[in-house]
Amino acid sequence: MLENVKVLSFTHFLQGPSAVQMLADLGAEVIKIESPKGAFERHWAGAESYLDDVSVFFLLGNRNQRSLSIDLRTDEGKEIIYRLVKDADVVVENFRPGVMERLGFGYQKLAAINSRIVYCSCTGYGSDGPYQQRPGQDLLLQAMSGLASLSGKKDDAPVPVGTAAVDQHGAVLAAFGIVAALYERERTKKGRKVETNLLNAALDLQIEPLTYYLNTGPLDERSPTGLGSRFHQAPYGIYETANSWIAISLTSIEKLAKVCNSADLAQFSDKEQMSRREEINKSVCAEIKKKTTEEWFDIFEENQIWYAPVNDYEDVFQDPQVRWNKMIMEVEHPDVGTVKLLSHPVRYDGEAPPVKRYPPRLGEHAAEILQSCGYSDEEIASFKEKNVITSYHDQVNKQVRPK
Repeated sequence: MLENVKVLSFTHFLQGPSAVQMLADLGAEVIKIESPKGAFERHWAGAESYLDDVSVFFLLGNRNQRSLSIDLRTDEGKEIIYRLVKDADVVVENFRPGVMERLGFGYQKLAAINSRIVYCSCTGYGSDGPYQQRPGQDLLLQAMSGLASLSGKKDDAPVPVGTAAVDQHGAVLAAFGIVAALYERERTKKGRKVETNLLNAALDLQIEPLTYYLNTGPLDERSPTGLGSRFHQAPYGIYETANSWIAISLTSIEKLAKVCNSADLAQFSDKEQMSRREEINKSVCAEIKKKTTEEWFDIFEENQIWYAPVNDYEDVFQDPQVRWNKMIMEVEHPDVGTVKLLSHPVRYDGEAPPVKRYPPRLGEHAAEILQSCGYSDEEIASFKEKNVITSYHDQVNKQVRPK
């Protein structure tokens, strides 16, 4: 779908690599530009997750790409990038504001070389403003954007989401912006600068509660009885059963009272589900504890109550719909063998895009990339000798974590 779109990726961590991987999945030719030491994600992994010293964090966000390991501080390295930019379509970077300009790769410089370039900057807070030099990291943005204040009970500490939700949403917004700019370029023949940042992504994730707040005033406090949000009517949340947990969402309290044969719940009407939500939720909590999760599954299924199991990861991967959706795929990597990864989340005519390239070794494609833009074998050999580029095939340097 994006064949013949050439992308230069100056990205690391998760927001940038994940955005670029989405483009690569759809057929874009992506060259990952890395330092001689390799991108950050080659040397770090959550939960100390490594396969034969290869970072799983790197593997999850860099498929379908080629790697060029290059010293961007050298004059020769800069000239290589400028030559690559001449026939590139997209540049994506997620350094702090000012870094690409200091390296000589800011938007104005590259647009002067190629006016058709779509240049996407992914930052923490924006390319300017009072926070531009602050570290942009998922947890920090969850905290400052108000996201962490939405979950948990009234007396709990603020509760962050247990995954990098802001990073991943920021990645999707970046990919969306790039594709939109490419579409516009078909008409105008000119590129443009696209900017996304984690702060805006974190606020966009809260489009519903923030818009309520802006227009009708403060939300309710976090719930003492465990309601799952500060703006939904009861019942809405995760409820303890006689043996585990169950999720219940947006259900008529009058209907739930009949299904449960509960005189306590019958005292409430549907019109009161917001105004008396804490009283209702307290009663729902007491009622749900009377039966097992499995008993509630049967009752709710028969009566069309909105419910869901509360799964751990083992349950998720055994879930028949997850399996049906084919969200787990296996990729063969020459250093670690079979790797299980999440597939591209969108389906096109019922299919996910295939994996054409495993996540690359550091500098694995240096020679072929430089040959494709006109460098001779002698020039490439000189770059290697001067350490302008690092080639996997010459040094056999797997992406290992620091010792």
